Amino acid sequence: MSVPRLSQAEVAALLAEFPQWTLRDDGRAIERTFTFADFNAAFGFMTRVALYADKADHHPEWFNVYNRVEITLTTHDADGISARDASMVRAIAGMV
Repeated sequence: MSVPRLSQAEVAALLAEFPQWTLRDDGRAIERTFTFADFNAAFGFMTRVALYADKADHHPEWFNVYNRVEITLTTHDADGISARDASMVRAIAGMV
């Protein structure tokens, strides 16, 4: 199933709304690093995101070391950024 990719204007609007996120160099994903007080807080955040992601059937690429969580969002079916990623950004904003 193909998922439509967001236009450059739509991606620009998303990044303007959420300036903590950045466009990956290839333009096909957005990224953000989160820093928490400790590992427990970082893991709790990851758990909240994981529960949402499972319900949304859209899973982030992420990396965690101690209190830092790096998230990359892209939609493989769209070969780029889609409305699914925008929804994930909005959901994550409410979890921080």
